[in-house]
Amino acid sequence: MAEQGSAAAAPPSELKIRLAGSTEHSWCKAVPGGTGITVLALLLSKPPDISLLQNALHKLQNSNPILKSQLRYESSTNSYSYIIPSTSHLQIQPFDLSSTVQILRHLKTSDLTSVSDFHLILEHEINQNSWINTGTSPDSDTDIFFASIYQLENEKSVVALRIHTSACDRAAALALLKKLLELVSGEDGEGTELELLKKMEVGLGIEEYIPAGKASKPFWARGIDMVGYGLNSLRFSNLKFMDSESTRRSQVVKLQLNKEETDRILDGCKTRDIKLCGLLAAAGLIAAHSSKGLNENQWEKYAIVTLINCRSILDPVLSPDFPGFYHSAILNTHDVKGGDDLWDLAKRSYTSFINAKNNNKHFTDMGDLNFLMCRAIDNPGLTPSSSLRTSLISVFEDPVIDTSSTVHQEIGLEDFIGCASVHGVGPSIAIFDTIRDGQLDCACVYPFPLHTREQMQELIGEMKKILVDC
Repeated sequence: MAEQGSAAAAPPSELKIRLAGSTEHSWCKAVPGGTGITVLALLLSKPPDISLLQNALHKLQNSNPILKSQLRYESSTNSYSYIIPSTSHLQIQPFDLSSTVQILRHLKTSDLTSVSDFHLILEHEINQNSWINTGTSPDSDTDIFFASIYQLENEKSVVALRIHTSACDRAAALALLKKLLELVSGEDGEGTELELLKKMEVGLGIEEYIPAGKASKPFWARGIDMVGYGLNSLRFSNLKFMDSESTRRSQVVKLQLNKEETDRILDGCKTRDIKLCGLLAAAGLIAAHSSKGLNENQWEKYAIVTLINCRSILDPVLSPDFPGFYHSAILNTHDVKGGDDLWDLAKRSYTSFINAKNNNKHFTDMGDLNFLMCRAIDNPGLTPSSSLRTSLISVFEDPVIDTSSTVHQEIGLEDFIGCASVHGVGPSIAIFDTIRDGQLDCACVYPFPLHTREQMQELIGEMKKILVDC
């Protein structure tokens, strides 16, 4: 079935237009190449009521107007804008069982016998790029938000929400999901619905909310930092590239620990006054170095990007569920050799990150990192083997905390995964971590065939071993 790419145009008088900010502009450039397609995939034990689900999505879009917008590119000014109609026009795209089977048949290969249908549909969705022509076709407006339902065998189904990252970061997407589940379950009545559908204004770009003075940097310092980022990137080590020529797509490998293992590593983090992001990054660095079979005393320099949800530190402070893209990034480099102790490297990694954050690098260097990301998109040859890899790993400062509830039981929610594509510019491994019912559950996204599933399963398996044995 063909995708319903854009809603019917609203009369000009009903439209509001908001120009994309600098960080949003960078994401608008990144998504056509394959990085920044955010997907929330829900596995349900029973078919959902499509009309109820669509009505709930319309309500959520109308109360969060940026989510009902369309993206427009203006070639004359090389700028992007969000075109916001007065009402939601989203239509859920249904795939019956025969259509789903056909999609799965196309995706399945001999090495995917252990990968679930739910997992494959998630990968299918993060590679559906509705925005691939944005930036080259100035006369078309493309929806920010798409929704699909896939029917599986045994009455199961998958609901997939696919959103342009520039208008909806991980925090906003998960807030949207939580509200959607409560609306669809209808468990708490009209008062709760009014609270869930509290009207959110269309926010400005993150740059407009940086507290006064926090982003200040002398011109000469900015120049030095830009040169430093550029020169350092030439020295970063990478995982082995298996195929740097073929067309890329995103694939996902899971990293999961049981509750006892999760409690042990979280207690270790608490004892050492570090966050989980430092430990995950350190395990990834050690696993990457180990995968190369190098001499134990041979050092390699790796880059880590840590993503920070800035809503609570902006001016004015934004609510946790405020829609839009309000993350910033800090890039740190680390020298790693064989035999490095996990906790020592985790402490070093986290301390490096927190020192940079305390020095406001997530604000002062925001423009520099945006510029370098766009530079790599425009000139892939500046990256090793034209791979578009800008770091080894990306992690979030804080994990998502999720606890099963009666709402989940009411709608038959068996599993969900939230992540985003990385097969354009980005890291070799993007870790989307969740603590679900006390157990660590990470979706690790990577570009294929630059890296293969077998290669990444081995790497993530080694990461798990390192974490479990610590």
